[in-house]
Amino acid sequence: MKVRERYTGVLGWFAENMPVAETELSYCDPFQLIVAVILSAQCTDKRVNMITPVLFDKFPDAPSMAAATQEEIFDLIRSCSYPNNKAKHLRGMAQMIVNRFGGVVPSGRDELTQLPGVGRKTANVISSVVWNNPVIAVDTHVFRVASRLGLTPGATTPLQAELRLTKEIPEEQRPLAHHWLLLHGRYTCTARKPACSSCGLTRWCAWYRKVTGPGV
Repeated sequence: MKVRERYTGVLGWFAENMPVAETELSYCDPFQLIVAVILSAQCTDKRVNMITPVLFDKFPDAPSMAAATQEEIFDLIRSCSYPNNKAKHLRGMAQMIVNRFGGVVPSGRDELTQLPGVGRKTANVISSVVWNNPVIAVDTHVFRVASRLGLTPGATTPLQAELRLTKEIPEEQRPLAHHWLLLHGRYTCTARKPACSSCGLTRWCAWYRKVTGPGV
């Protein structure tokens, strides 16, 4: 099966079976989404959503978080992974938004990646979720699922996968495609034990055909 055929089949299946797909992180505005995405690194969305209500109650915006100490932030996020680094990043991120961007979260990827704790993946998440820009964030779930399906043959890095997905997926579907692949990886095509028996994508999945044989 050609890669283009896989994209057509996979995207068509998602469009029909998962027309609504969005982030599972709780937030009220672009600043709070950046905070939540930074906290979500190597941490579940469920855990992040347990942390952020109290955090946002005390530091709801960039000015308030910028004025906080690293220790104050740490105390509120200590139950997530790597709380020391994340507290440092959150404080630095808030201060840069206040001091360099006038308190307004920037919309461009180049500006977003200047913020402490914000890499290309996080910037793409913010850009696509908040402004519906045609970019695709590649996290571990997206990278794994795209590779297994055969959508990113030869890609060995998230950037290579992102560039291939961006090339093949129509602009209007890119923000959705990130959530399609991520949620599929989180709940069906899991890392250790993919639920192939309940997956609707096996018809196009390169990994499934390799495991079960070409006659399936």
